[in-house]
Amino acid sequence: MSLPSLPRPARYDYLLVVPILALAFYIAFIPHTSYPYPVHLDEWVQLAYSDALIRSGDIFHPLPFTGQATTSLVSLLELGFHILFGVLYRISGLDWMTIFRYFPGILFMITVFSVFVMGRRSGFGREAAFFTCLIPTTVGILGPGFLVPVSLALPFIPLSLFIIFYLRNPGAYLALFIFAVFLLITHPTSVIIFILIIAPSVLFYLKQEPRHGIILILAGAVPFLITLPWTYDLISGTAVSLFTPKGLPGFHDLPYIVRTFGYLPVALSILGTFWLAWRRGTTNYGLALGLLVMVAMLATFYTLHYGVDAIYLRGILYTFMMLGISAGAGLMMLRNIQLPERWKLPWPARRIGYIFAAAIIVIVLWLGIPVRQHIPYYNIIDTTDYEAFTWIRDNIGDNYRLAILDPWKATSFSAITGKYVYARLHVAPDKITRRAKDFLDGGCQDTDFLRQNGISIVYTRDECSNPDLQKVSDNVYLYDQAR
Repeated sequence: MSLPSLPRPARYDYLLVVPILALAFYIAFIPHTSYPYPVHLDEWVQLAYSDALIRSGDIFHPLPFTGQATTSLVSLLELGFHILFGVLYRISGLDWMTIFRYFPGILFMITVFSVFVMGRRSGFGREAAFFTCLIPTTVGILGPGFLVPVSLALPFIPLSLFIIFYLRNPGAYLALFIFAVFLLITHPTSVIIFILIIAPSVLFYLKQEPRHGIILILAGAVPFLITLPWTYDLISGTAVSLFTPKGLPGFHDLPYIVRTFGYLPVALSILGTFWLAWRRGTTNYGLALGLLVMVAMLATFYTLHYGVDAIYLRGILYTFMMLGISAGAGLMMLRNIQLPERWKLPWPARRIGYIFAAAIIVIVLWLGIPVRQHIPYYNIIDTTDYEAFTWIRDNIGDNYRLAILDPWKATSFSAITGKYVYARLHVAPDKITRRAKDFLDGGCQDTDFLRQNGISIVYTRDECSNPDLQKVSDNVYLYDQAR
């Protein structure tokens, strides 16, 4: 049986979105262009948890870095990510390095295509998809260039908006409920941000389509209510923190991120927001007000320092997604400009808006691509480290379980080897990480330290002169705790 063919305009739209998807993949791939391993520390953390879940076959698996038991559901708030990519790793035959190098681009293509689908009904799907490609990735705010839970959550926002705006059937409401549940177990912060984005639309629907509005509220509220017995303390503590001023995170700069996104796209977004408001309608008002709510949230935290750090940091990504959608509306407005028919010009000459749109796209790419190619990222390990870690994984048995090494590399070590570490550096140095550095800097000579802490593996690329250690490979030493 042959499949029905798409109408000519639809085929045209889907054909033109292909180069936009290729652009999305390339931009997300930039951090991994010349580096075959996970880039950001959070990528290594997610790899470690995903691998630990698959190896244990239990959601309450031992923590991958310390071996301590997982007993609280709150500690499993990103379980959806770990299950999805753990299963992908198991059934695909791909290794973890391949997954974490290429799947950020694949996920971003899905995000951009979701925006295209959502915006197409309003006539600016391609334009919105193009500007969505410009969502920045930085060390401070993460982004679609990294394989982390927020990147997995991004496409569910435009897909949910599509359902909210255009569908009214039980299957659509069920899909929205499933989306909410999946986001809740994958990246709960995204659920809060999603509520902020759709709140204006839901309020409009409560007045204009009460049944639809009530169902939307239930689809979002029921997952929260189900998990409330386990998450109440976390939610209540977060709510209280809203009224406590706090300093800005020191590892990001919002003005710099705006420059990275581009002043021209921001200007088009402002134009598009006014255009959406002028056109009226629940969909247009919902998109415009959803963006304004996110901008107000960022401005409140940035200037008055009230809010939640995580919602602010991850909210930046969703704000730029909404900016991209509004910029798409602004570009469509310019594209539709044409000279009056009374000027007696040929039809192609009258469509001056296409010239404006093409020029804007060229300028955005000319300015934006080099900026993204020069965003600084850090690399935790190099090829020497990776080869040593894989050798340990493949050649050192389970009777050697706890390792000491540079705490900065310890997260990657656990993710690759499946073994535990004495200390790892995550946010800032502490007493334990300093003790580990002192041991390594002292030539690994403190055997009592190894014995007292149950450490049986030492990895260091510096001098290691302890006669109680057995060198088994380059930079790899073993200590027999049974001595």
